[in-house]
Parts: sequence; C-alpha cells; structure tokens
Amino acid sequence: MSGTDRVISQEALAAQQDYAERVRQLYLKKLPRQPLACAVTFGCQQNEADTELIRGMLADMGFGMTAEEDKADLLIFNTCAIREHAEMRVFGNVGQTSHYKKANPDVVICVCGCMPQQPQVAEKIKNSYPYVDIVFGTHALYKFPQLLYTRLTGKKRVFDISGDESGVILEGLHPVRKEGPAAWLSIMYGCNNFCTYCIVPYVRGRERSRSPEAILAELRELVAQGYRDITLLGQNVNSYGLDREDYPDFAGLLEMCNAVEGGFRLRFMTSHPKDATERLFDTMAKCEKVCHSIHLPVQCGSDRVLKAMNRHYDKKRYLELVDYARAKMPDLTMTSDIIVGFPGETEEEFEETVQLLERVRFDSLFTFIYSRREGTRAAVMPDPVSREEKQKWFDRLLEVQNRISREINARYVGKTVTVLLDGESDDKNYDLTGRTEGFKLVHLKGDKSRIGQYAQAEIDRSSTWALFGKVK
Repeated sequence: MSGTDRVISQEALAAQQDYAERVRQLYLKKLPRQPLACAVTFGCQQNEADTELIRGMLADMGFGMTAEEDKADLLIFNTCAIREHAEMRVFGNVGQTSHYKKANPDVVICVCGCMPQQPQVAEKIKNSYPYVDIVFGTHALYKFPQLLYTRLTGKKRVFDISGDESGVILEGLHPVRKEGPAAWLSIMYGCNNFCTYCIVPYVRGRERSRSPEAILAELRELVAQGYRDITLLGQNVNSYGLDREDYPDFAGLLEMCNAVEGGFRLRFMTSHPKDATERLFDTMAKCEKVCHSIHLPVQCGSDRVLKAMNRHYDKKRYLELVDYARAKMPDLTMTSDIIVGFPGETEEEFEETVQLLERVRFDSLFTFIYSRREGTRAAVMPDPVSREEKQKWFDRLLEVQNRISREINARYVGKTVTVLLDGESDDKNYDLTGRTEGFKLVHLKGDKSRIGQYAQAEIDRSSTWALFGKVK
C-alpha cells in the first residue's frame, strides 16, 4: 500500500462531515441547549493529540466541552494499553460512570483508543460494561461522527475495531487544542519495532509518515495561531520517512521545519536509539529553533536484556550516541525510559542499569516496573523474580535518579535562563510556570499577563523536579 493510498480520502471525510451535521441536527431537536462532551485522555502525547482531533469532530457536531463528567451528555475515554496499570485506571473510571448512566439514560458513553483495538479488551467491555454505548479503536478514530449517529438512531451498541495493520494517515481533520502556547504536531503514526514487551505495533499499526508538505502547512498554521512551543510527535520520530523513498529523513524534516518563519521552538518525541544518528545530532546543533533536548529511551543497561527486548542496539552504541550528542550540544538535556524487572532480568543485570544512570546522568527518567501485555512475546517468557523484589529494585533506581536530578538542577541556581511562560503555578508561593529550552519546569514570581511570552528568569533555588525563581 502506498503512502497516498493510506491517506483518508476526501470522500470519506465528506461522509463524516455529513454524519457530523446529522448528529448536530439530532441534538438540536433533542435538547433545549448546546450538548456538552467530556473527553478524558489516558497515556502518551499521541493519545493527547488524538483527543484534540476528537474535540474537533465534537465541535463539528455542535458540542461544547466540559471538564465535569456529571454535566456531560457524552463521555469519551481515550485509552492507553501500554501498561496494566493504565488499563486498570481506565476500567475504574469507566466503571464509575454506571451510576451516572443509570440516572441519565440518554448520556452516551464511549471508550476509544489503544485498549479497544485489542479484541480481548473490546470483548470484555461488551460483556462486563453493558452501559458503554460506543467502542472504537485507533484505526476507526475518524469515523467517530458516523458511530455516534448510528448509536443515536438505533438501539444497539456500536463496536468498531476494524482496520488492518497497515493503518491510515489522518489528514483533513481539524484539532481543537487546549489553551496555552504549546502544541502537538503528529508527523507519523504506528510502529515497526515490535519490542517484545510492547503492544503499540499491534494497536497502532505499521509506521506511516505524513507528507512533509502537510506537516509544514500545519506547522505554519500553528505559528500563525500563536503557538510557541511545538512538539513533533511519532511513536519513533527517528524513522520518519523510511517508509517513503520520496520523503526526507527525520533530520531533513527538522531542517525544513526550522526554516519556517516565526518565533517558535521545536521539540520532538519519541526517539528510538536504533534510528538515532550522528546526522540527527548535527542537525539539532545547527538548527536554532530545535531545542537541545531529547528523550532517548534506553530501557535497560544490560546487553542481554536489551537483546531479549528486541531493541536492536547495545549499551556501547547507546553511550556512543550520548557522548556524540553532548559533544555537539554541551547544554543538551536528556531524559529516558527504564523498565525494571523485565522477564528473566537478574539483580546483576539490574545493577548494570544503575551503572548506566551514573554514567549518563539523565536529567529525569520515566520509570516502570515491567507490565505483562497479552499478545507480546515477553508475555510468555519465564519471569521468576517476585513483584516484591522488583519493587526493591525500582525503589533503588528512583533513589539514584532522584539524587542525580537534584544535583543537575542545583547547577541552575544563580543563573538566568530563557523560559516560555505557559501557565499559573499550583505552588501558592509562585505566580507562574514556565519551561526552559531543555523542558525543565520553573515556578516563578511574576506578572500573569505575560503568560504565553518568552522571559528571562533568575533561578534562586531548585528541587529534584523543578527550578524556582523570578521573572526579570
């Protein structure tokens, strides 16, 4: 299937617009006011971007948005399947809606995203959550207006986990983003890596890149709308363009985005080390709008475990990438993911991960205890280490990383840094929050009218997770 064939057709989009209008007319007849929808998102930034597309479709259908579930005429849960804990949170939240549905039979409850793309999860919802009206997976996202219209005009519940592994490319949908100076921009969908612990390739399909023309057009639109911190999104941005001979590679795309006029900065995530190259870091170093910040998930410090994870790099190669990147960008901030307790991992192999932390000194980490995902290769691997022992390893990992984060952040005290002021602080002693180029959170004293602007900030103290200071 070619890239062009994967793009949602104009006819399909027109059909969904027609369904959106039909839904709007139904609610005009049904309610004396504007219908309200509440969208709850679980999981990664790509899920957040998908919810923005859903909000756009909801706006086309005449809905207003509310953050209060008990005021909504439509509840939609956009779900994450990456770990068991995420799935349990979703089921817990959906379960709590049963009383609301009983008291308000006309409310429509939807579950979408990665979880129901797994047939066994869709079946569980069908059998155990009878008050859920609509269930659809990632490949059917664009059909949301049609699915809602079908439910509103019929008595049966609607399930759609259709779509094949090739997936689709969503163009022509108009997201409704949250207020603020930051925005997500999806550049590709899907994943080809099949890490043995990960369900993502099964629920999001194969890698498929958006055209550079579509990406640049959306980027220019975001800049024109006033967004100043824009993150390019993909399950593995480093493999952008590898599915199309006529597209640039990811470094080439960064150069094209950097050439767009306007006062903004660019980030990207997530990067896979197997596709990270010296050319990428050279490009980051020379492009003035690209932040010197990278999320480069290593997952483990043991070569044997990395091979069992099907990661396609070893510790030596990872450290070479880190050293090259820091040589090119001495101010680089770096974050990573770590999985503790992968099936078969020994305490000695876990200690190799601790040693890697000490060697690399990440600014921060996203850390997880291994979560078994049905349908992945790791799910059938022997896993003799107890959950209690894994928790001890996990606690030790956090202790080491928290110390490193504190030490790194302490170096900012007494310095002046550029921040993008992005909101009000939840710390009563400070007025504002901002983000440095390296994406460090800064709590600041200053004028709230400056939210959305760049500012110089004097840092006077730090903690493990944030910096503190005042706007100059």
